[in-house]
Amino acid sequence: MSNVSYFTEEGLKKLTKELHQLKTHERKYISKQIAEARDKGDLSENAEYDAAKEAQGLLELKISKLEEIMSGARLIDESTLDTSKALILSKVKIKNLTNGATFAYTLVAENEADLKAGKISVDSPIGKGLLGKKKGEIADIKVPSGTIKFEILEISR
Repeated sequence: MSNVSYFTEEGLKKLTKELHQLKTHERKYISKQIAEARDKGDLSENAEYDAAKEAQGLLELKISKLEEIMSGARLIDESTLDTSKALILSKVKIKNLTNGATFAYTLVAENEADLKAGKISVDSPIGKGLLGKKKGEIADIKVPSGTIKFEILEISR
């Protein structure tokens, strides 16, 4: 059973590019390392060979995981999203009612989250708390230190 993951066009392209890189370039590189280590003689005491084989196993695991994600990947059609409430791909400006600080985030799928770029996952505590809220509403968001109240100032695409 595969899990469905939602992606923006940019996020899906990035994932596809990474998978292609691993399958075409990284596989060849590790195969070359294994062949070079094998040429050095006795495999039972060859640390280079063991390391290369381990790297190959990790690479294949990563490829397998990416293929699983890709099999359940769905592209989000931004034109069909409701702009009256916070949904995935919404740009949400919020105000912390405790200290008055304001933040602007784009709600994205878990795989595309990047806090430095202002992209937070819809599966994060803040993302979950904002989903479905409308401009002017207060979101009570449970965080490890308690509950924080955020006012939704703006929602856009």
